[in-house]
Amino acid sequence: MPLIRISLKKGTSPAHRTAIADGVYEALRETFNVPENDRFVTIHEHGDGDFIYDPTYMNIQRSDGLVIIQATVSNTRDRAQKQALYKRIVEKLAKDPGVRPEDVFINLIEVLPENWSFGNGIAQYVK
Repeated sequence: MPLIRISLKKGTSPAHRTAIADGVYEALRETFNVPENDRFVTIHEHGDGDFIYDPTYMNIQRSDGLVIIQATVSNTRDRAQKQALYKRIVEKLAKDPGVRPEDVFINLIEVLPENWSFGNGIAQYVK
C-alpha cells in the first residue's frame, strides 16, 4: 500500500536508482510489514535549477547526492515504526548504492485506508 516517490538530481545510473527503490521497499517490508509485491514506485530525476534544497538546513550537510523519498502510507503505524523505517532506509541506502546518510530526506504522508484504490475502481481496504 505504500506509494513511493523518489526525487534526485539527474545523472545517476539505472542501477543506482533501482538500488534506491529496492532499499526503500526492503525497509518498508521489514519495519512496516508491507506485503510481498506491494511495490509502487516512481522515480523523478531533476536537472539543474529543478532540484532545489538547502545544503545545511537543521545543521545537516547535504550534497548534490540528495535523495528525497516521499511515501504515502495508511495511517496505521506508530511513532516507533516510523523511526525504525527512517533508520532502516538510511542503513540500506548507505550500503547500496552508497548514499550518504546526510543525503537521505524522508517524508511520510498518512492517509485513511479508504483513500486507496489499486484498480477496478474499488477501494480494496474498505470493508
